[in-house]
Order: sequence, then C-alpha cells, then structure tokens
Amino acid sequence: MIDVRPRRHSRRGPLTPYAFLVAPLAFLVVFTYIPVANMFWYSVTSWDGLSPSKEFVGLDNYVEIFTRPELFGVLKVSLYYIGGSVVQIALALYFATVLSFDTRFRNLFKGVIFFPYLINGVAIGMIFLFFFQPGGTLDAALGSVGLGGLKQQWLGDPDVVNYSLAGTSVWRYLGLNFVLFLGAIQSIPAHLYEAAELDGAGRWAQFRYIILPGIRPVVGLSFILAVSGSLSVFEIPFIMTRGANESETFVIQTVDMAFKYYKLGLASAMAVILLCIILLVTWIQRRVAPDEKVTLS
Repeated sequence: MIDVRPRRHSRRGPLTPYAFLVAPLAFLVVFTYIPVANMFWYSVTSWDGLSPSKEFVGLDNYVEIFTRPELFGVLKVSLYYIGGSVVQIALALYFATVLSFDTRFRNLFKGVIFFPYLINGVAIGMIFLFFFQPGGTLDAALGSVGLGGLKQQWLGDPDVVNYSLAGTSVWRYLGLNFVLFLGAIQSIPAHLYEAAELDGAGRWAQFRYIILPGIRPVVGLSFILAVSGSLSVFEIPFIMTRGANESETFVIQTVDMAFKYYKLGLASAMAVILLCIILLVTWIQRRVAPDEKVTLS
C-alpha cells in the first residue's frame, strides 16, 4: 500500500543546533572567560581587593614573583602529590582491569572504590584529621599489629606530613580514575578477548596487548588531570594543616596572598603563572606521549 498522506516538513532551520548552544556558551563566557580576563587585568594592578580604584603597575607583580624564590619554593610540595597520582593511576588501572573480568562481588567492589569520590572534600579532611591524630585510628591500627611503638606525628612532622596528605588525596580520587578506566575497558569489543583466549593468551597478555593499547587516550587524559591537579592542590592540605609544617601549596599561598595580606593583584599574577605552568606541562605531555589512534576490530 502506498502512503498518500501529505508529509510534514521539518521546520528546523540551519540555526536550530546553534540555538541549543546559546545557554551553555553564555554560562561558559560568564563564569569562565570573563573571570579569567578579569584575573589577567588584576594581575597588572596593585589592587588590594577592597579599594574601588585599581592602580596599573604593569609587570611589577610578575617581577616580584620571579625575584622572590620563596613563592616558587612551595611548588616542591606538588612533587609529593604527583608521586601519589602515579600510585593512584596504577591502582585504578589495576582494579579496573581486575573488575572488568568476571569476579565475585565485583559490583560491590566497584561501589566501595568509587564511594570516596562522592564524599565532600571538607568531610574527608575532617575524617582524616581523626585518622592521623596521635592515638587516632591509624595509630590504633598499627598498634593492633605490633607497631604501636612508632609514635609518629603524621601531620606534625614536616618529613611525614606531605606523605600523609598525598595518601589522603589518593584515597579520595582513586574512584574517579577507576571509573574512567573501567568505562574505557568495557568499550573494547568482547570478541577480542574471546580470540585472545582461543590463542591461549593469559590475563597479563590480554592487558598488555588489548586493554592498554585500547585505553591509551584515557590513560593520557588521566595523567594530564593528575599533573594539573597536583600543581593546584588546595582543599585537603588547607583543611587538615592550613599549610603548616611545610605542607603549604602554591594555591594556599596564593589564597593567603589575596585574602590574608590583601594583595589581590599579586595573587592574580601568581594564579596566571600557575595557569601557564599547567598549560606548559600539558603541552609537554602531549608532545612526549601523543595519543595514537588505535583501531580495534
């Protein structure tokens, strides 16, 4: 039978897709691009954050930053978090690989691993304050296995505090990388695993020749996020130590410069420099380890 009913022509014009982009682009401009532009403007002024006038000082703030080594000295604290990020990515990749295969209670383990990422950062800081305090949870756990004589100041010793804080960050953000890796692994066609098993390939061979090449772009993205996050750590050390005992990060120093010493122009210049460092590190990472298009068929 031939359908003789008149066809309804679509009234959507060529501008319809762009109409849906108006709202998100407006939010992006208002809440991202305009604040960033203002930050660049503040960085060339001597504004204290309170005065209605902003005196233009040119590049004086940047000159001051580069002539004060102590302002850049706190970046060495980021090395602890970068090391923790490497451990975090390795653990997330391991758990994602194991739980992508048929494993008992794997849904339970997925929830347990991802759950810390859902907790508010302030709550995590308060939880680990009790965890690391003298005589707290960690000391009690060590005492139960015969290591109670350590008497370690986990947050009071400058030689240990950054390891403790980096470990807290690993616990919190492990679930994010785990979910990214698990989703990427599950997108790999199942027939590749079947063919590998028929050829006698074990789990390690499947990981090396199927999983790792298939999720390489996601692994590269995780490293970029890890490095940028390590350079801009703020929440955990600010809540737990307020930057004491040599745990101050570059962002904590920037916030103090703006809201404690009322040097918003200098703080904005520090934020601009941090942004440039993150962009530079990302560019180097993309040049050293570019994404390769992997075709799985």
